[in-house]
Amino acid sequence: MRKSAVGGFVGVFALCLGMLNGGDALAAGKESNVKSESFGSLPDGQKVTKYTLENANGISISIINYGGILTEVNVPGRDGKAANITLGFDKLDGYLGPDPYFGALVGRYGNRIAKGQFTLDGKTYSLATNNGANHLHGGKVGFNDRLWKAEPVASSQSPALKLTYVSEDGEEGYPGELTSQVTYTLTDDNELRIEYEATTTAATPINLTNHAYWNLSGEGSGTILDHTVTLQCDKYLPVDETLIPTGELKSVKGTPMDFTSPHKIGERIAETGGDPVGYDHCYVVNGKAGQLRPAAKVVDEKSGRVMEVSTTEPGIQFYTGNFLDGSSANGNYPKNGGFCLEAQVFPNSPNTPSFPNSILRPGETYRQTTVHKFSVLK
Repeated sequence: MRKSAVGGFVGVFALCLGMLNGGDALAAGKESNVKSESFGSLPDGQKVTKYTLENANGISISIINYGGILTEVNVPGRDGKAANITLGFDKLDGYLGPDPYFGALVGRYGNRIAKGQFTLDGKTYSLATNNGANHLHGGKVGFNDRLWKAEPVASSQSPALKLTYVSEDGEEGYPGELTSQVTYTLTDDNELRIEYEATTTAATPINLTNHAYWNLSGEGSGTILDHTVTLQCDKYLPVDETLIPTGELKSVKGTPMDFTSPHKIGERIAETGGDPVGYDHCYVVNGKAGQLRPAAKVVDEKSGRVMEVSTTEPGIQFYTGNFLDGSSANGNYPKNGGFCLEAQVFPNSPNTPSFPNSILRPGETYRQTTVHKFSVLK
C-alpha cells in the first residue's frame, strides 16, 4: 500500500469524471499541462508511463497507460490535508498479477456474462470463463491488462489524458474490432470527469466501466464499514449463487439493500448473505438512462470527505470489497477495505432480453459519462 499527499486545500471542492475533445485544443496550439514519468516495463519490454494531472488548487490524480488504471486520487479532508483515497499498488508488478482490478478500465464487457456464452444475430459466441462458470470483466486478458495509447490533451486550463485501445476482432471471443477511447480530465473548478466512446466493425456486446476501490478515510486506513451510503435506486437485481442476475428488478423496500435513505455500510451487511457475505449487486439508477443523473452519495464522517456519483448508465454495481483478504495480491488491504460504485449496463444483458441493450453495431457510437463530485463536511 502507499501513502501520498498533496498540498493542503481548505474548503469544499468537487471532483467529477469525463472526456474532452483533444483535437480542438491541440489545434489551438496550447501546451499540455500533464506530467509524465516512468512506471516500469512490461515483461515484453514495453514501457509503462504514469501521468499526473494537477489543477491550480493542488488537487491531483494519476493514471497509468497499462489498463488505464487510476492509481491515485489525492483529495483533502476536513483538516485540509490531502490523502490518496483509491486503493492500488506502488509498483507495476502488483498490477501484473491476479489483482482485484484496482482502479482499472474494464471491458470489453464489465461484470458477468453467464457461462461465458451469448447468442447474437443467430450465432453463439463462447468467451473465457474466468469467474467460476462465468465470464467476468472481459475475460482472462481484459482491457485492464492491455497497454493503452496515451495522449495528453493540450489545454490552458484543464489537464486531460486521452486513452485509446483497439481490441481486435475475436479478442477474448468477442466479435468485431472495437476501438475505445477514454479521457480523464481535471479542471480548475476541481471537477474530474471520465467519459467513454467506442465504435465497432461488427455487432458486439459492450459494457465499459472503471473499477476504482474507494476509502474516503484514505487507502490503507482500515475498513469502509462506517461509511454512510445513499443510493438513488429504488430497485436492485437479485442474483443466483454465481452472482448472475435472476432477471428480476426487485424493490429494495424492506430489505438490507435499501439505501434510499442513508445507512452505514456495516449496519446490515451481515443480512446480505452470499459467500463471502457483503454487497455485490447491481442497482437500477432512478431516472432515464442516457441522461446524467444522481446515483450515489457516500459520507465518511471521520475524515469529512463526501463523494457523490452521477452517471448516464442504467445501473451501478455496489461492491464492498468482500474478496479482499489482506494478502499481497490484494494490496494487503483487509476485507471491506474499499468499496466500488461501477456505473454500467446490467450484468448478463446479452442473455436477458428484458435488460437494457448492451449491443453496439457498426455505424453507432457507444458513449458513457460518469461524474464523481467530492466535498468536505462543514
